[in-house]
Amino acid sequence: MRKIKAIVRPEKTEDVVDALAEAGFVSLTKIDVVGRGKQKGLDVGSIHYDELPKTMLLIVTEDENVDELLDIIIKNAKTGNFGDGRIFISPVEEAYTIRTGTRGL
Repeated sequence: MRKIKAIVRPEKTEDVVDALAEAGFVSLTKIDVVGRGKQKGLDVGSIHYDELPKTMLLIVTEDENVDELLDIIIKNAKTGNFGDGRIFISPVEEAYTIRTGTRGL
């Protein structure tokens, strides 16, 4: 299993979530976050925004689904501008359903 952590622009979140659902990936966690990337914030006129709003999507999936999920996220989150976001992939050793105690996805 793998955990995909995608940090995307808030205005692209629903595009990504809808595309994931259409492809059959309906389980996810969505969290509003703030942060900055390599550009160290954003200058608008004389105002400097040190941290920018983003949305973090957390998805745990089987290993064989990772490439498809990456393609969907990138296709639907990309604007081609700085600040489009990042995707991180981590291994997941175990997962349990709290209600039933069932192990696995």
